[in-house]
Order: sequence, then C-alpha cells, then structure tokens
Amino acid sequence: MESAQYYAENNITLARRRGYDFVMTTSLSSDVPVGYFSWAEYDIMAPVQPKTENALAAAFISNCGARNFRLQALEALERANIRIDSYGSCHHNKAERVDKVEALKRYKFSLAFENSNEEDYVTEKFFQSLVAGSIPVVVGAPNIQDFAPSPTSVLHIKELKDAVSVAKTMKYLAENPVAYNESLRWKFEGPSDTFKALVDMAAVHSSCRLCIFLATRIREKEERSPKFMKRPCKCTRGTETVYHVYVRERGRFEMDSIFLRSNDLSLQAFESAVLAKFKSVKHVPVWKEERPQVLRGGDELKLHKVYPVGLTQRQALYSFRFNGDTEFKNYIESHPCARFEAIFV
Repeated sequence: MESAQYYAENNITLARRRGYDFVMTTSLSSDVPVGYFSWAEYDIMAPVQPKTENALAAAFISNCGARNFRLQALEALERANIRIDSYGSCHHNKAERVDKVEALKRYKFSLAFENSNEEDYVTEKFFQSLVAGSIPVVVGAPNIQDFAPSPTSVLHIKELKDAVSVAKTMKYLAENPVAYNESLRWKFEGPSDTFKALVDMAAVHSSCRLCIFLATRIREKEERSPKFMKRPCKCTRGTETVYHVYVRERGRFEMDSIFLRSNDLSLQAFESAVLAKFKSVKHVPVWKEERPQVLRGGDELKLHKVYPVGLTQRQALYSFRFNGDTEFKNYIESHPCARFEAIFV
C-alpha cells in the first residue's frame, strides 16, 4: 500500500469527506490499520551476522522520482565520505543480483529510505533492516521512533541538513564496536514492550480486524435500540455501588465482565481486576503463536495498555492515558457499562 502522497484516497480526512464509512491504510489513525509489520513475515529476531563489507551501508532504491529528499540525502552521505553500495537503479554501483535481506546482513547500516515522509508510512525497507541486524538509516516517517525496537536502534534523517550529523554518527558507531553493538542490543535482549505491542496487532489479519470493527459498530447500534435488553450497569446497596464494565483483548470481539466497587474505583484496582479476570480463565494472548519463540515468554500475563473501545491504535498505543484516578472514576460513572480493550505483552 502506498502513501497518501501518491494516492490521495489514502488520506483519512479526504476519505471521510468522500463519504467512506471506514478507512484502512498504513496510518495508525485508520479505523483498521494495515501496516507492513508482522511477526509472520519478518524474522525480526534473526541472529546478527558479521559485517564483512567494506562499504558502510547498502541501498536498494529504484524509484528515482520519489516525492521527498531521499536521493539528495544519499548524495549528502556520500559527500560526507560514507561509502554506500547501491544495488537499485538509483545511483547504481553494484551490478550483482542478490537476496536483499541476505545482502543487508553484511553491512553495518541500511539506507531505509522511503518514497514519502508520511506519519506511520513505514515499509519493508525498515523491517528488512531489522531482520538483517543492519542499523536502519531512515528517510521517511517523521514518527519513525514509534516503530523502533529500542531508542538507539535507528538513525533518522528528519531533514536534509541532518545528513551531515547522521554521517558523523555512522562513522563513530562503525569505529566503536561497543557503541555499535549497543544499538543492536535489542537483538539479544528483545525489543521494547511498545514495539511488541505494535507488531502484535498484525497477529490478527486485517480482514479479521475489519470484521471486529464492523461487528462492534453493529452491536453498539443494536444496544442503542430501546428493544435491547441490557444487563444492569451498576448496583447500589447502601453507600456502595458496584459498576459493571466490559473488557476484551485487542484482536478479539467478545467481551468479558468485570465488576468494580465504588470504594476502590482506581486505575490500579481496575488493572488488577483485568489481570485477575483473564488469569482466571487461563487466557492465551492472541499473539502467542505468532511471535518468535524467544519472545513468547511463559504463561504469565503482562498488561501493557487498557483503553476505551473506539480509540484509534495511534491513540491507544501512544497518547491515551487516564489522568489519574479522578478522571478514571468520572469516566466509569459517566459511561454506563463502559467497554475497554486490553493489550498484553
């Protein structure tokens, strides 16, 4: 899937104006995101191979008319004395035909230069670099750090002028094995929980996530009907009220019931109740069979995020949080039978 810079229909705002009821694009702000990331497609935890090439970096760029500054960035790196083996048709200097990922494994750096600088537009160029254990040097999504397996695992040329400083960093890392290996530590110790939570989304195919999205909308519409028989959303006895809320794992449709008491209506109590509920039914996370064996962990559940149903994945993963117990309490009291999604890592 291409970016909105090439296909205007992929712009969420424009799609809404044109009357589309739901949107599926690479944007995490879509109703159903369709990213390039996947445990099944990319062997993210593949072992790091020795870096045997004389050139510091490899590039595979064949669209020489990209609508960003990626070719200028490549030229700027070369002017800064970064030797680059270019296998694509742009700045071509390596004639041999190679398997891209296998070739990247031999280089310290990979030029993961996208054809558009658009939020969340992160393609196989980036994820193949991670598989190869070659530090990606990125021209592309301004929020590439949201996709990074660790804070130091990516070099980002945000603007063309950044190429000079990035070139200096590349030289420093290449000449200092300890610092270079620190950037690849995630390959040995595992990526961050945030990265796992992002890629775990793809454990449920986008077509299935679309069905969940539509079924949720249909259920919400049915429940607004006066004919719909609801369970009580709260029960008060004396000074205490018990609130009935629903929780499901992201990637699943059916909800589980959780009951919260008014005398302990806190975030900690809520998260503890969520964990207790899913542990009691011996819940197996939806990603369990998709992740590499080394990242599956044991049977213990770890709650990463819990958020109201209806948020985008950009909100759920990166921006939403209740601002303390008071805001959470107000939300529960003002949203009868509140519905939440949980992300386990």
